[in-house]
Amino acid sequence: MRSLSRCCGKLVRMVAAGVALALAAAPGVSGQSASDGENWPKFRGLNAGVIPDDVALPETWSRSENVVWNVDVPGQGWSSPIVWDDLIFVTAVLSDEPRQIPGQDLIPEPGQEGAPVTSVDGIATADPLATPYTWMLYAIEFESGRIRWERALRTGIPANPKHPKNTYASETPVTDGEFIYVFHANAGLFAVDFNGEIAWSREVNVPNAPPGSETATRIVPGLTLDPDYFVGIGQAASPALHDGRIFIAADHEARSWFFAAFSTQTGEELWHVHEAKTEEAYGWSSPFVWENELRSEVVILGNNHVRSFGMDGERLWEIEGLSVSTTPTPIAAGGLLYVSSGFPSMLFRPVYAIRPGASGDISLGPGETSNSHVVWFHGDAGTYMPSGLVYDGLFYGLYTQGFMTAHDARSGEEVYGRVRIARGTGGFTTSPWAYNGKVFAMSEDGDTYVIRAGPEYELLGVNSLEEMVNATPAVVRGSLIIRTVSSLWRIAKSFLTTSRREGVEAPRWIERQPRTARPGQPGAGRGPPASRLW
Repeated sequence: MRSLSRCCGKLVRMVAAGVALALAAAPGVSGQSASDGENWPKFRGLNAGVIPDDVALPETWSRSENVVWNVDVPGQGWSSPIVWDDLIFVTAVLSDEPRQIPGQDLIPEPGQEGAPVTSVDGIATADPLATPYTWMLYAIEFESGRIRWERALRTGIPANPKHPKNTYASETPVTDGEFIYVFHANAGLFAVDFNGEIAWSREVNVPNAPPGSETATRIVPGLTLDPDYFVGIGQAASPALHDGRIFIAADHEARSWFFAAFSTQTGEELWHVHEAKTEEAYGWSSPFVWENELRSEVVILGNNHVRSFGMDGERLWEIEGLSVSTTPTPIAAGGLLYVSSGFPSMLFRPVYAIRPGASGDISLGPGETSNSHVVWFHGDAGTYMPSGLVYDGLFYGLYTQGFMTAHDARSGEEVYGRVRIARGTGGFTTSPWAYNGKVFAMSEDGDTYVIRAGPEYELLGVNSLEEMVNATPAVVRGSLIIRTVSSLWRIAKSFLTTSRREGVEAPRWIERQPRTARPGQPGAGRGPPASRLW
């Protein structure tokens, strides 16, 4: 099957009509409205990557095993897929850029020689091409993998450069079941209905820092990096959604930090916070809405601080102290909030566990590891790219260089220190997920390492799709929805065996049809031809 897929680049693996009809009769699939628990409306779903145990969920897969369908997704993008009812939503940008390759951001830790390996040529930032880019939203049918509609959101030249590993469509969309809210920093903010029509759109601009602002360098001495080394890497923080508000953060600029809330009904800005940076601090962490036992608040990491705001923009509490670069998104579990920040070349890579109800400045003093609201703290356990995972009482850290750690989620006590998952990989960017007593960690090479959850590390197996992956999967209704560098996969347990046992026709290869909308469909006559990027 692998050779067939390579020889037939314009073929798509689909389920046959009989399979789709049989599955559509099941609860929560096409033709019916799934409950919130059967949807995956945002980055990492409703429970930060923890999925209820389900015997239907697969634990082994490959390019041919447990594959329901595989569909080409034109363009580039590391936004994660989201799912609502019978549709999967994926964003991408069409351009003439080459596709990415693994291993473009492997940064050495203190004591290792050499500057960060940020690309195969040592290039940390690159300007956009002079040819047009078109930002796209695709609606893909959950059962069949067919693209139901596609919407061109904007065509133009990006205003900013980016890292070769990044894309201009790395921010994951979010949905409330009425609209899909898409934010890409170089395209804007959009509300799109479930028929593919744009309800509203607006630009989101980061204000400039006041004239004369100076930013002190924090890069570890000995690394010969420019103070503005991270400038030009691009945006990647996804929007968050709550109670009629969309939250957007920008911490990737050299001199400015920006955080704002917008109306879901009109796109109007409701409030914003803007600060000049006084010291080097950059981030790509997404806002996180923390609905705890006391209140709802939105937590954001940026400008060397952890901050919490009320829904109307009032500042609730803050902690000073992050590494120079912060990407992981906060998570909540068991009544606590977990925050991680870990640029590999820095010695200071903190993890904080925080209880609800704080106010004001709750930063730790010198030598402190806890206070009234910081339950526990580790100064060197923060991860670089992947967000944390709390599963069955343990806090797991997945490190880009291929290590994993486990700590007691309540006390912070180390359960096991750094254990090597794999050697010689392109690194780990995707955030881990867990179900059925197992933790899953996917490398940039498309290899998913299956690890037994619990106090002793045990590698159970490796599943490979043989394609680069930087997007965190959606896991919903017994299926994994995995985005690779070129396509979208739906993985489900024992699909072929079950289908044959029930007398349903197995999937077949059918010729891929052009993606241009048919007359009467949303997008007909508008936007660029839906041709392949490569």
